[in-house]
Amino acid sequence: MRHAISEFNAKSGEKMRHTTQIELENQYDLVAVKLGVMNPEDVRRLTVTDALVDTGATGLCLPTSLIEQLGLTPIERTRARTATGIIERLLYSEVQFTILGRTRSIQVTDLPEGSPVLVGHMVLEHLDLCLDIKEGLIYNPAHDGEWIIEIL
Repeated sequence: MRHAISEFNAKSGEKMRHTTQIELENQYDLVAVKLGVMNPEDVRRLTVTDALVDTGATGLCLPTSLIEQLGLTPIERTRARTATGIIERLLYSEVQFTILGRTRSIQVTDLPEGSPVLVGHMVLEHLDLCLDIKEGLIYNPAHDGEWIIEIL
């Protein structure tokens, strides 16, 4: 099953980037709903239709404005390696994320405003998804479409 949109390099014919839709919900809000202290319609959620699938990135990274929309809580400062060197970033409380109908939760790292949402390799691994250069995001072919997590 395909769920990523790819952009092509017109000169070389190579795909340059893959994007996907990701649904995000504030995990604390979801817990509050389960505890009966919040109405389900009050859960802070959003859908990003063009999240950049970046297998060089590790987790899920969001621009500050989206973190604020989701009402996430800062957890701690952390050091992160980027293409331009080591920088300090903020780690935020968990979001529940859904891609291709598969759902898990993860803490979020902030990105400067104007940056795309980054979906890293740990996000894909949590959902047993792979990035196929021609097809985009696909279910792990080694598992015949079945969702299997690795705990080895």
